[in-house]
Amino acid sequence: MGPAPPRRPRIPVRLPLFACVLLAATLASGCGGAVSNTSVEGGSASVTFFATSTANDQLSEFNITLNSVTLTGSSGKTVTVFDAPLSAEFIHLNGQLEPLTTVSIPEDVYTSGAAEAGTAGFECMALDPEGALIIHGFNYGVTPTSAVTLNLPEPITVGSAAMGISLDLLVSRSASWTTCGPEAPGQDYPYSITPTLNLAAVTFSSNPTNEENGQAAGLGGLIASVDAAAGSLTVTAPGGGPIWSVLSGSGTQYQGAAGISDLAVGMAVDMDLVSQASGSLLATRVAVLDTNATDLSLSSGPVEVVVAAWPAMFADEVEEQGFLPGVFGYAPFSFGGAEFQASGQLTNLQALPFTPSFSAADIVAGQIVSVTTHAAGLAPAPTYEPATTITLLPQTINGTVSAIGSEGGFTTYTVTLAPYDLFPALAVQPGQTTLLTSPNTVVVYADSNTQMLNTSPVAVGGVARFYGLVFNDNGTLRMDCAQINDGVAE
Repeated sequence: MGPAPPRRPRIPVRLPLFACVLLAATLASGCGGAVSNTSVEGGSASVTFFATSTANDQLSEFNITLNSVTLTGSSGKTVTVFDAPLSAEFIHLNGQLEPLTTVSIPEDVYTSGAAEAGTAGFECMALDPEGALIIHGFNYGVTPTSAVTLNLPEPITVGSAAMGISLDLLVSRSASWTTCGPEAPGQDYPYSITPTLNLAAVTFSSNPTNEENGQAAGLGGLIASVDAAAGSLTVTAPGGGPIWSVLSGSGTQYQGAAGISDLAVGMAVDMDLVSQASGSLLATRVAVLDTNATDLSLSSGPVEVVVAAWPAMFADEVEEQGFLPGVFGYAPFSFGGAEFQASGQLTNLQALPFTPSFSAADIVAGQIVSVTTHAAGLAPAPTYEPATTITLLPQTINGTVSAIGSEGGFTTYTVTLAPYDLFPALAVQPGQTTLLTSPNTVVVYADSNTQMLNTSPVAVGGVARFYGLVFNDNGTLRMDCAQINDGVAE
């Protein structure tokens, strides 16, 4: 027998987050979020709102529906920039950007803002005394307006040029709870959800190189339409989110397909996008995860358990879409016939001083994966939902740097994780097939392509966030790092 399925002792994690469904085929159409107050004199600009977050590794999921956002200019006049619900899952965006909607905003210097939120919820993971996994979900059906804080650390100038504004969820200030572990019978421990977001300007350029230029990496979804002649496609985000209108150019790299002519409606894709000076989204990479669109289901999230008794795993469906929904937010997959692959977002795998393997033999709890399946329904063990593809995705870890060195042209950072991080927290579960030698340690490899977005130097004893692909190298966790950000207190 394998490990028992994860238990969720509180109310279901998946409260319906009534996300905006775009009716037009372009992102620029927005989410019904046309400016409702145009009393500010002057012209207007096209502004794309991006979701992002700043977090340590305590939470595995944080969903928020924003019903409206209002900005106040230096003149004192206010603009409701959108007033239709927009939903996002913020934890997987730790240090990354995801386009939400594009609206027209009057030119002004904006100094303050306010927001109203609908449903909101977060989850964390822990083990009970017997070593079984518990997943706690904490939810608000309606978030009190007084609980939502929107900060503008610096004024945001909206001129005539297209630009972006990031909505950065400060996770440590947005959630509090007393325990993630087992609850005593009949006892409900208190918690609170106080969404706190920082707004910042995102400038667009003709040669974007980092998140400040509107780069959005690792966006997954299902193709909604393709126009090969026009070089464009639309992709539906998970969870009823926006539909991204994407341009394909001569520099777009295709993986799993020869080009845009090979794409079809319903295919699962993973994309890297940049916002151009015009405000349009240009694909720099489009990877087809599964070419078969029949009864396709797509989900992504952390691996919770890898079962030793048969080739199967449980995965937390942080984001999901397609034919077959998950079961209370997690899904059991059998992977005996699955195709294992690593995201093509990082292109230096062959240069690493270790062999970056991701397969049925070395998949480990805590890795972030995307799974496709064509199962027509749920089945018991050991069949479960047969996975067609399992793709290793980049993820963010937050930890303390214990050593800095070099190896084979890479700078190495030995990072110690907090006990609540998924790798050490999940590694001690019984009945798993793969054991890590030191689950609380990750060796990070950075080269000249690694984006250094940290404002404080990475130093021994300091905390930093590292984003990249995490491999299980014969029991040692190693990351091929794409980006480094300032850390968050543990």
